[in-house]
Amino acid sequence: VQLVESGGGLVQPGGSLRLSCVASGFTFDDYAIAWFRQAPGKEREGISCISISSGTKYYVDHVKGRFTVSRDNAKNTVYLQMNSLKPEDTANYFCGTENMLAGCSINGRIETWGQGTLVTVSS
Repeated sequence: VQLVESGGGLVQPGGSLRLSCVASGFTFDDYAIAWFRQAPGKEREGISCISISSGTKYYVDHVKGRFTVSRDNAKNTVYLQMNSLKPEDTANYFCGTENMLAGCSINGRIETWGQGTLVTVSS
């Protein structure tokens, strides 16, 4: 059972990145997926989630309108498109699985975590 994030890197303020979270070893479309981030010296925070069917998507206020979550169940992959990046978006970004048949939550119990991908927004 594994989640692998990728797509992080160094980007200038105002730039964009697309993160990927690829799952293996389990039935991907049995799980909602949530995205989290942890900035240096700060606690991990949930920022977005997507339900199994993609019918429910959630964003915290400070990324709403800039980030877009999507999933491709045929590719066992969830994406996080991040636009208009700000220095305060600098963090290690993680995805995690939630055993929820309907909906999603950034406050649910995460069964499997990825190792994270680092996003640095700096000029």
